[in-house]
Amino acid sequence: MNLSFWEHKHWFKNIDFAIIGSGIVGLNCALNLRKKYPKAKIVVFEKGLLPEGASTKNAGFACFGSVSEILDDLTRMSESEVLTLIDKRWKGIQRLQKRYGTLINYKKYGGYELFFENDESFFNCFDQIENINKLLKPIFKTEVFNQVNDFFGFKQTHSQLIFNRHEGQIDTGLMMRNYMKEAIANDIFILNNCELNDYYETEKSVEIILNKQKFEVKNLLLATNGFATALFPDELSPARAQVLITKPIKNLHIKGTFHIEQGYYYFRNYKNRLLFGGARNLAFDEEKTTTMQTTSLIQNQLEKVLKRTILSEIPFEIDQRWTGIMGVGQSKVPIVKQLSSHVYCGVKLGGMGVAIGAQVGAELAELCH
Repeated sequence: MNLSFWEHKHWFKNIDFAIIGSGIVGLNCALNLRKKYPKAKIVVFEKGLLPEGASTKNAGFACFGSVSEILDDLTRMSESEVLTLIDKRWKGIQRLQKRYGTLINYKKYGGYELFFENDESFFNCFDQIENINKLLKPIFKTEVFNQVNDFFGFKQTHSQLIFNRHEGQIDTGLMMRNYMKEAIANDIFILNNCELNDYYETEKSVEIILNKQKFEVKNLLLATNGFATALFPDELSPARAQVLITKPIKNLHIKGTFHIEQGYYYFRNYKNRLLFGGARNLAFDEEKTTTMQTTSLIQNQLEKVLKRTILSEIPFEIDQRWTGIMGVGQSKVPIVKQLSSHVYCGVKLGGMGVAIGAQVGAELAELCH
């Protein structure tokens, strides 16, 4: 960086809170800090042209977990942990809907879980619907999941689906544009193409190195999700999510959000297009990466399932393919903690950033003093 006197004075000097990452967590953290500290200088640094991880690259599911996913979580986490996590996701969805509503094209079409014919978890998931509803009753005060017949015409799947009427979908781009607009309106700086190379804490501040240039800030907040692996190598790893979207399909009959195999496959309509992502369970080790390229293995599998199961009798063309980077771990509980006197972090959203990102951002801001 070749900064002028004016640039250094107005953007990089006397920073009270430097937030790394301009995604859902980073901007929510900044907005909550603004309420807490009305006169503070808050700067959000982003290494990409747009949020680099998944905030502008996710599929736009306003969801909190399918039956198969919740059952799998219960094998790794306690009931209370799972319930707390779902409660946070649901509150996050409600907060997002209340905050922006129609501005983010929020559609509550409901969500469905379908099962391939050879999926052995099918019978157990249907048997456990009543127990899962009972577990979630304190949050939703009503039944969440129920069995419905497949009226979409999916092929090579069981003829019954599990329906969740609380689930919805959003336009991810509109969500982030509104967060950015609100941040700017609240005198929060968002600076792109600024990569954090390293940082060193002193007694009263933090020295950060951005694009190989040193700056001093009073507090540093890390909101980089899957890119924060070095901080928690045993608890957090990146997970690349690969996605594709079709060109417009005439009279597309599919409407809603859909999950297969514990959420490892997911698809939805976007108007008259079909957006489809997932399949990283085919290559877990290879997909533990922050490299943004798509792979032929995953993309070919997505197209195969589209042709065989989802759009088996409907001609379609792929319009775009892309990737996003999530932060996952054996436990899906986010990591929100103070690392030292002036350094804090809010990471590991477990692939549910749309739902839980606002909550993690608020909790991260609350840690600061």
